[in-house]
Amino acid sequence: MNDEPKSATELKEIRQTRKRNQDAEGVKAMAEIAAADVAIRKRTANLRAIRLAKEAADLANPPAAKPVKAKKKKST
Repeated sequence: MNDEPKSATELKEIRQTRKRNQDAEGVKAMAEIAAADVAIRKRTANLRAIRLAKEAADLANPPAAKPVKAKKKKST
């Protein structure tokens, strides 16, 4: 680290550089968030389509009903 005092123009340049870097990082972060959002929406749509197809297949082919056994009465 350089401990000598900075001039006003050097400090201004340092602040501007830091601000530009932060702005660039913010843009990258927002792009990553948007990409993740798109991926989540695609995955959700795919899962919804699979679920709806399964529900339609279940309605078209209901499971066979199990035969009901008659209960015997106990004699007392």
